[in-house]
Amino acid sequence: MIDLDNEISTNSFLNKKIEQQLTRKITIGESYIPVTGKILDKEDLMFGVEAVLDGWLTAGRFSEAFEKELAKYIGCRYSLLVNSGSSANLLAFYTLTSPRLLERQVLPGDEVITIAAGFPTTINPLIQYGCIPVFLDIEIPAYNIDVSLLEASITPKTKVIMLAHTLGNPFNLEAVMQVAKKYNLWVIEDDCDSLGAEYDGKKTGTFGDLATLSFYPAHHITMGEGGALLINNPKLKKIAESFRDWGRDCWCAPGKDNTCGIRFCQQLGDLPGGYDHKYTYSHIGFNLKATDMQAAIGLSQLKKVDTFIEKRRKNHSVLYNLFKELGNHFILPEKTVNSNPSWFGFLLTIKKESSLNRNELVAYLEENKIGTRLLFGGNLLKQPAYKNIKYRLADNLNNTDLVMLNSFWLGVWPGLDEEHLKYIFSKVKEFVSLQK
Repeated sequence: MIDLDNEISTNSFLNKKIEQQLTRKITIGESYIPVTGKILDKEDLMFGVEAVLDGWLTAGRFSEAFEKELAKYIGCRYSLLVNSGSSANLLAFYTLTSPRLLERQVLPGDEVITIAAGFPTTINPLIQYGCIPVFLDIEIPAYNIDVSLLEASITPKTKVIMLAHTLGNPFNLEAVMQVAKKYNLWVIEDDCDSLGAEYDGKKTGTFGDLATLSFYPAHHITMGEGGALLINNPKLKKIAESFRDWGRDCWCAPGKDNTCGIRFCQQLGDLPGGYDHKYTYSHIGFNLKATDMQAAIGLSQLKKVDTFIEKRRKNHSVLYNLFKELGNHFILPEKTVNSNPSWFGFLLTIKKESSLNRNELVAYLEENKIGTRLLFGGNLLKQPAYKNIKYRLADNLNNTDLVMLNSFWLGVWPGLDEEHLKYIFSKVKEFVSLQK
């Protein structure tokens, strides 16, 4: 690694830019309090600088190191770095469409069980491929799939369960995995909002056949843009690598050739014998790789992930204890039984009997320089992009609609301290008092 102190002291421009990053503060009453944010230090930035100075730029030594360290941290066999969490979801789903999976190959027209109260790119890949989403309602106050509806929603066309752990709160993995095993279904965990969450003492991302992570600046660690696919099955890893890397059949790392020793000795498809394996394609794939600069920053961030997660848990607990006072107006979030969430946000739902208006409250907080977010797409079926898709409802979406109308969340990211949280609560309490 670069000698940080020496490099910074001898480079005034670099020193100035780093100081700008490290001295930014959120001043209550003056600064806007963002609902999400990133925490960067000198080491993160200098890891990125070192990757640039390598001159390699595409996936390289930092990417390889990050993939190994991430898999070790999660407790899975493999991780594959990609350019975003959305790409990770795309890659996870398309991995299951490989003909190499024989009778378990996912085909257009197959059904995928999911929920509508979430982020679009959890379901976009299956819709784009031509599968049919089967939407189940959620439970409140955990805001995850209502597992009581799960088994009854399965038909002979069902092939996959693809679900996110909502705002870092694990869904009922015991129930989901039991059903998946009984009906031989694939499970994809969208772990993008829940890095480090635990269920039954194991980290989420280790239960399903595939799992995904995002390293966007809003998430638990960041590399700017970036994501990862988590895998235990070697066969799925090889398929996923192919889809990630243009669909090629070759597994050589970037910049390396003929690691198999038979680059010009194979005959695949209808190609002539000995056709260059490096340019032989077994899937209709993509290029979803990240850069080594991203990976370098992520590798540095990964060293601090447990500290970030603990701060999120602490901030969530502070808000929970504060908002108990307003329990007659708000449904407070509750963790899933047998879980230890890695909270992404503090989700509140205004009770039906309350006189509060969600839109007015959110606007009031924004006027007071406090950031908020809704639960992503609310009910995705109400979004204009999904107006004409083919889908099936397993039951009504009453709770999903309630979230769309009455829910919002507040920040718990590590850049916020207890003083920020108390200020946020004071402004919510102030708004409530003004409604009387």
